[in-house]
Formats: sequence, C-alpha cells, structure tokens
Amino acid sequence: MKIMYVDLQFDYGIETRGKNYIGLDGFKTSMEALGHIVEPFFYDHYLNDLEKLQVDILDFSDDFQPDLIFFCLFKNQFEHQTLLTLKKKFKTINWFGDDQWRFESFSRHYANDFSWCITTDQFSVNSYKAIGQKNVVYSQWAAIDAHINLLNINKSSDKETYIHDVSFVGGYHPYRKWFIDELKKKGIKVTVYGNGWPNGPLSAEGMVDLFKKSKINLNLSNSLSWDLRYMLSNPRSFVSLGKMFLGKGVKNSSQIKARNFEIPFFGGFQLTEYVPSLENYFDIGENIACYSSPDDAFTQIQYYLENNEKRELMKEMGTRTARANHGYINRFKDIFEVVS
Repeated sequence: MKIMYVDLQFDYGIETRGKNYIGLDGFKTSMEALGHIVEPFFYDHYLNDLEKLQVDILDFSDDFQPDLIFFCLFKNQFEHQTLLTLKKKFKTINWFGDDQWRFESFSRHYANDFSWCITTDQFSVNSYKAIGQKNVVYSQWAAIDAHINLLNINKSSDKETYIHDVSFVGGYHPYRKWFIDELKKKGIKVTVYGNGWPNGPLSAEGMVDLFKKSKINLNLSNSLSWDLRYMLSNPRSFVSLGKMFLGKGVKNSSQIKARNFEIPFFGGFQLTEYVPSLENYFDIGENIACYSSPDDAFTQIQYYLENNEKRELMKEMGTRTARANHGYINRFKDIFEVVS
C-alpha cells in the first residue's frame, strides 16, 4: 500500500526540541516495517504560511496518488475544504490521540473530514458515531519498536546495574514538579529528565538506558489536578479550571500515553497514575503498579524499593507483555486490517 504520511517532523514543530520520535520512529517506521511504501509530507515549515500549505498538500497528493493518506493533525492548520477535497479523491485517516479531553473542543469539528478516524479513547467511540462518523478505530499509543535496537534484550538488569532508585522522564509541568517536590519532602529523590527541567531532555538511547537503570520509573500526569494541596500551591491552576468550564480544551483528565508502554517494553519497572482503560493492556498489580495520589505513590515506592523480588518479577512480566503486544507494529497491523 502507498501511504502518504502527514505529520510534523519535529516535536511540536520546533526543530530545537528534536525530532518527532513517535511520528517518525514509531508511526512511519512501523508502517514501513509492515511492507508499505511511505512518503512523508511534513508541514512544520508551513506553520506560518497556512495558505500555501493548502495548495501544496493537494499538489503533493495528486503527484503521489496514495492508497491512504495518514494524518496526525496538530491544531487547525488544515482547512476543512482541503481535507474534504482529499477525502473525495483518496482514503484518509487521522490519529486523534487526545480525545479524553479534546474531543469536544477539537476532534468533533474534524472527524467527518476524514474517511476514517482513530481514537485512543474507548469512551469516545460512540461520540464519533453520534456525529455521523461511523468509521472509527479504537487503538492506542505504544512503544517504538525500532528503539529495541538500543538495548540488548537478552541482558536483564539486576540490582547491581541500577544507578537510580526512582526516575521520571517527561516535559516540565507545574503539577509534575509539585508531585516530585511532595516525594522529596518525604525523603524520596527522583532523577528527572525532560524539556523544561534542569537536566534537560534525553536522547532515545539515554531514555531507554534510564528505564533499565532505575529501580522504579514514575509515570506522572500533566493534566489539571483536583488535589486541593496542589491548587493552593499554584494559583494559576484556578485559571486553567476557569478555562475548562468555558470549554477551551484544557487537559482536565489523565490518559494512557506512550510512556505507559515504553517503560516496560524497554525493561523498566513502572509505577504510574491509574487512568481508565489501562487494565485493557496490563494486569495491574502483576505487570505494572498504579498509584492514586502522591501519598499513595510514596507508600508504593517504599514498598517496591524494599521488596526487590516482587518488583523484579513484576518488571519481567510487564516487559514480556509489552514486547508481545504493545509496539507500534502491533497497532498498525491491526489498524490497516480494519481500514483496508
């Protein structure tokens, strides 16, 4: 199948943030690994010239004549008429990855501009159907299979190889900082990497290495928190609360993200905030551990640092589950079977 892949080449379209790893190494590489011919159409450099974007994508598609155009919409860079014109000529599909908090403010306005829609929120499937989009695929984020080459999967970590007790990888967010500070007050040191943090971001190789060399890998939310302690410590959170009530698309609920799959896939033990549907992918308490609050996270961190055998068993089982089922190749194999 000839696939025209429409996405940002760089993280958020900003070259200094590095490449869009999920889009390039996850989506595009997995499509190619499944035997498809993939031609990218990157629109980063059009973000300040949207009029030209509409013209060029139509010309590009006419020249390439794809069997499928796969979109990852960022915001409102593509006009409805442009998308509808493409839909008339070709089979089109878009990955809607934030429907847990963005369906009403974004996805519903674009859903019917595509032949097919992919949602990572099982509770939004009926919402798509209610607005007339019957071609909906429920899929999910995953681990980047291509990065498995960054480690020796036959070499398992043991306690002598660990460098960190607790680590976290992810962009700076006020709630994440507050959460980590709460753990620090209780004596838990968390090694942190990501855009906006003092240590800065990690390369893909560095992230994989950190997962392996941390006894516990935290997965922290970056959505609006209802924890009163956090809200009182950060008055700006009330501004976000007001925006949410005005329907301005504030991220007001946590969701499954790629990190949920990346940590176990690359051999790390994961302690994550529970989010709905996570149990569809892992046996909670057997493959991964979930917390409900900073206090609960502290209790579990203490427990899993003291109980090495239990932690290592869960890590091994989580890794087996993730590698067998939760790479992007698994996701796109299923998606293409449905849409074709």
